[in-house]
Amino acid sequence: MNLLPLLSSRNQTLTTAQIMLLVLVAALPGILVMAVFFGSGILMNIAWLILCAAVLEAVVLKIRNKPVRKSLGDYSAVVTALLLAVSLPPAAPWWLGLTGIFFAIVVAKHLYGGLGYNPFNPAMVGYAVLLISFPVEMTRWLLPSGAVAQLPDFSSVLSSFLGQTATTMDALVGATALDQFKLDRGSQTIAEYWTDNPLFGTLSGTGWEWINAGFLAGGLYMLYRNIITWHIPAAVLGTMAMMALLFYDGGSSASHGSPFFHLFGGAAMLGAFFIATDPVSGPTTNTGKLYYGVLIGLLIYSIRIWGSYPDGVAFAVLLANFAAPGIDHFIRLSKQGSSHAE
Repeated sequence: MNLLPLLSSRNQTLTTAQIMLLVLVAALPGILVMAVFFGSGILMNIAWLILCAAVLEAVVLKIRNKPVRKSLGDYSAVVTALLLAVSLPPAAPWWLGLTGIFFAIVVAKHLYGGLGYNPFNPAMVGYAVLLISFPVEMTRWLLPSGAVAQLPDFSSVLSSFLGQTATTMDALVGATALDQFKLDRGSQTIAEYWTDNPLFGTLSGTGWEWINAGFLAGGLYMLYRNIITWHIPAAVLGTMAMMALLFYDGGSSASHGSPFFHLFGGAAMLGAFFIATDPVSGPTTNTGKLYYGVLIGLLIYSIRIWGSYPDGVAFAVLLANFAAPGIDHFIRLSKQGSSHAE
């Protein structure tokens, strides 16, 4: 079944290409803030993965005897590349990004039939493959500006991208705030751990709270332009907030962090507005979207607190992708049952 019409069903005046371009525009605030806090490595990731995605898309389309220019012109490959690029550590080695975008474009997208047929979010498939296969490289995040005296210079970033060992980078690389909060806090209360710790800001991790604010602004812009509906983001973020509130005791040594810590940490806003709302791999009914968003929110929080990974957005979305057809199926059955009862 081709689900491509869903891409433009929310705004009949826009083409698929125009919708994708608006998504790219909406992502700019978050990307710019990421560049401020993590430097040029983020932009290097984006440029490299967009190039790789375009080449891979063209090659596969040629092999499948599909129109190359028309399909490249819908910018879906660019959006996939962008979402994967901002999920990778800044200045990740070139082969890491290439491997991830290969699985995203060739395997998760085209082996299922191309845009409109893919049951799983392509960018998150690429990310999950990398996280499972290369955990060391995927956890070598640069420390954000504010946690270090200065970010690495361009030559060090380029060396890292080329896969060369840059000694100047060693002191500037570490675990993310979510990772350290989960694994290194020990028996300290949140206030004790947070005090004088440069990795943490006002609400969440240093830099990450502003990055999430940037993606939140972009998400609200997409809602304003009717590119997405409110159902999935509200359900994801609302569920995460309720779970965090339920298990938050004010900041003891056993506390898992406040709702603000989780909502403005890691990839929460990026996941809720830009990843979970993929219309092809998610439910088609508004009621189904609410259930789908609740499931993603539950999974993100559960993986963050009780799972092996500090964030969990990618795995939460992919697991929910499995459930999306079933959610829509049962929603339709329940509606049919209600109509028959009447």
